[in-house]
Amino acid sequence: MDQAMAETGAVTGGVRTLLRLEGLALFAGMTALYAAWGGSWTVYLLLFLVPDLSFLAYLSDAKFGALAYNAAHSYMAPVTLMTLGFGFASPLTLSIALIWLAHIGIDRALGYGLKYSAGFGFTHLGRIGRQKDA
Repeated sequence: MDQAMAETGAVTGGVRTLLRLEGLALFAGMTALYAAWGGSWTVYLLLFLVPDLSFLAYLSDAKFGALAYNAAHSYMAPVTLMTLGFGFASPLTLSIALIWLAHIGIDRALGYGLKYSAGFGFTHLGRIGRQKDA
């Protein structure tokens, strides 16, 4: 394991595989619930990549970029939104939460984890990008 990975505390081995499978399960489950809910697939497609707009924060610096990316890719906000959607019987709120969670799930399944301030390629699921094998 390289020094940068050791410093970021990225998971490896079976734990990394399990976390990625959890992401796949989240994506599949939230997409299935969205379908069962009868949500608009046009809305799904339009909103699915919205959390990735947080990438723009990296134009400022890596620390702010990681903060913004992690805020948009942690479970806290969409689970809160889902709770509010159920609690207030708000179909739009619930739909947004399901799409958001599906996005986070596919990202995790593909290995795009939460970011460290060391740079965009340093995630809790390991290195990503061209330098990952360096």
